[in-house]
Amino acid sequence: QVQLVESGGGLVQPGGSLRLSCAASGNIVSINNMKWHRQAPGKERELVAVITSGGSTNYADSVKGRFTISRDNSKNSVYLQMNSLKSEDTAVYYCKADLILTAVGRYFDVWGQGTLVTVSS
Repeated sequence: QVQLVESGGGLVQPGGSLRLSCAASGNIVSINNMKWHRQAPGKERELVAVITSGGSTNYADSVKGRFTISRDNSKNSVYLQMNSLKSEDTAVYYCKADLILTAVGRYFDVWGQGTLVTVSS
């Protein structure tokens, strides 16, 4: 069994910064694309950023220039550095792995439990 666990959410003032972390566990051999999604109250879940196993990145237009996704393959982890936060960034943030290869099998579309980010003064 594999698991993704996020951390780093919290309350921050507008203009502030937060760094989210997501660690995968479960006898992992490799992980392909890793993503951050978010879901604001009353809205659908949206893709925020993606990073491939090779390190290529892509971002939603709403966060370009403010958020940076990175990963550490040796730690099976992905990070989201969020700067210049705005009230509209308030949401539950979820990490996701498209495919996790383990010693005993493959797992598709693995989600973390989410971490709440609140941007408010």
